[in-house]
Amino acid sequence: MEKLLLLVVTMAATISYLCAGKLLVVSDGYTFESPSYSVVHIESDFEIRLYKEISWMSALVHGTSFLNSTRDGFHRLYQYLHGANLNSIHFSMTKPVLTSISPSHHGSSSSSYTVRYYLPSEYKYKSPPQPSAELNLQLDKWKSQCIAVRKFPGYANDDNVEKEKDALVSSLTKRLAALMQAVKNNLYYNYSIAQYNASKHRTGRINEVWMDVSGFTAEGCPV
Repeated sequence: MEKLLLLVVTMAATISYLCAGKLLVVSDGYTFESPSYSVVHIESDFEIRLYKEISWMSALVHGTSFLNSTRDGFHRLYQYLHGANLNSIHFSMTKPVLTSISPSHHGSSSSSYTVRYYLPSEYKYKSPPQPSAELNLQLDKWKSQCIAVRKFPGYANDDNVEKEKDALVSSLTKRLAALMQAVKNNLYYNYSIAQYNASKHRTGRINEVWMDVSGFTAEGCPV
């Protein structure tokens, strides 16, 4: 049975609520817009969310470090948000900052990191301003999909993101047999790390591991 997110207190410093069809996140004392979703399945250590279409502005980085690649990509996105686009428009910050990771394979030492800024809902049906060419950013539109989510506290860094991803994969394959094929379809276990707090915020931090599990047999999940 689908459960619509109305109010979730994730940690002391982060509160999410729906307002006028938008998901707003109160974090670090400020209010930010976030992609809206509904929860279609919940367990003690993870949940399955159904996200509708989402538009991101994305920065691709090839590197060996999650932390350094996220900083590199967000620096380019930050310039876009502060007017480095053809219309010189300034954007409000949204949450989360999402870093999608495609692990290396075929013996390569580097991975592909895509750092993403969630475009506010006003750009759901219209194109955002084109970024300045030197930033090398791309508009990225996600179709509706089901995503498995595991929360973890503290700072997301090179020492813990893969461990948190492995913990999510383990939970998925142990708890729900129906998810085993969906996880296997996620070649090389591509995953994303969602960060909701500014780096200066030291306590009450919240991060999430995201993994696409479309094909999971729950109401509304794409097959």
